[in-house]
Amino acid sequence: MKKFLGYLLTPIATGAFLLVLVIFQPIQWVCFRFLGYAAHKRAVDLLNLCLVSTVYLLGNSVTFTNKQDLPLGRPIIFLANHQGLLDIPPLIWYLRKYHAKFISKIELTKGIPSISYNLKHGGGANIDRKDPRQSITELAKLATRMKENRWSTVIFPEGTRSTDGTVRTFQSAGIATLLKKCPEALLVPIAIRDSWKMIQYGNFPLNTFTPMYWEVLPPIEPTGRPVDEVVLEAENMIRAKLG
Repeated sequence: MKKFLGYLLTPIATGAFLLVLVIFQPIQWVCFRFLGYAAHKRAVDLLNLCLVSTVYLLGNSVTFTNKQDLPLGRPIIFLANHQGLLDIPPLIWYLRKYHAKFISKIELTKGIPSISYNLKHGGGANIDRKDPRQSITELAKLATRMKENRWSTVIFPEGTRSTDGTVRTFQSAGIATLLKKCPEALLVPIAIRDSWKMIQYGNFPLNTFTPMYWEVLPPIEPTGRPVDEVVLEAENMIRAKLG
């Protein structure tokens, strides 16, 4: 029944999603060009709130839980498991006060209304996976911006999204690069549950009446510890929460 309803509701939800992207493209442009970073960020925050809201058109729900008392004046590296593109809008909206930036494939900086513009101008890192030197350079620049502006970053250490919710082994190289340039950053794991179920049939039909959950877990102090060790600790915390 849920899949059948997906055939009916997916065009409505997808249409609303695309409409939001088109509407916010010129809004972002005006904010960035004439009003500066703060206005552009508010536009991006509101954009992602609207994108999150479109999932409710499918009867799905988003529950984001953050019971941690995280510092606002310290850079944070949020580490999350990755289940689909829907993972990102709730992270941007609910972590907005931490100025969370993303590490994205450079291919996404072209051709997608609103999303591509934000990736180019929002302060994150756009990496070319075929060019390791460029990737390291971009991550180092992002870490410098984190240090200078007290921004945070969301990274998906699995390297690719899981299609069935299974947590893959976390890679530590990107986090090591960030910590090298921004050693004062705090590591904070985030467990994402069941967002993969919304796209378990692909982009059409989208699944319906599916509850999805994001939970911020206790922070990890990386100072004085091997990067591989703290990344493994974050991975194990996420696995335990989802297990």
